[in-house]
Amino acid sequence: MNKIPIEISARHIHLSQKDLEALFGKGYQLKKMRELSQLGEFAAEEKIDIQSNLEPKTRKIPNVRILGPTRKQTQVEVSHTDAIFLKVKPIVRESGHLKGTPGVVLVGPRGKIKIKEGVINAWRHIHCNPKESQKFGLKNRMLVSVKTMGIRSITFHKVRVQVKPNFRLYMHLDTDEGNAACIIKKGIGYLII
Repeated sequence: MNKIPIEISARHIHLSQKDLEALFGKGYQLKKMRELSQLGEFAAEEKIDIQSNLEPKTRKIPNVRILGPTRKQTQVEVSHTDAIFLKVKPIVRESGHLKGTPGVVLVGPRGKIKIKEGVINAWRHIHCNPKESQKFGLKNRMLVSVKTMGIRSITFHKVRVQVKPNFRLYMHLDTDEGNAACIIKKGIGYLII
């Protein structure tokens, strides 16, 4: 069987440069804390708060990590549980597919902004480069299944494959999915096509 390394992707935020400056000040640049498994991506030192739009009973998730580099559009990735807590409809979407998704309020050290859309529960997915995709018989955007091992072995279906030259082979699950399979940060899955 083909082994796939698994990483748990905790809640995080991708900011546009415009929104970054609204939250941290004009001309602000993210400070790299550490590299991530996908080339060119990093966890930034900066964190901000996510607030629901509900007034006066606003709900807040504090100190959510920002990932860099900046993007064209701000995207907030939360688990299904986080979305329920924030009282926003949990919509499962691929990264970057934000039309029709809910919005929230983002609070930084120098400002607060309300985004009209951009909150997603990320579709479980496998990153891989063309060489890895060929080795495993994968094609961009195909759906596969991945079985985990251990005391709470589980098979995840409808896992979206994403193929790009700068990607490295990893399956990403959110924290709810990781908890269901007893995977805390990293694990191993077996590809089922």
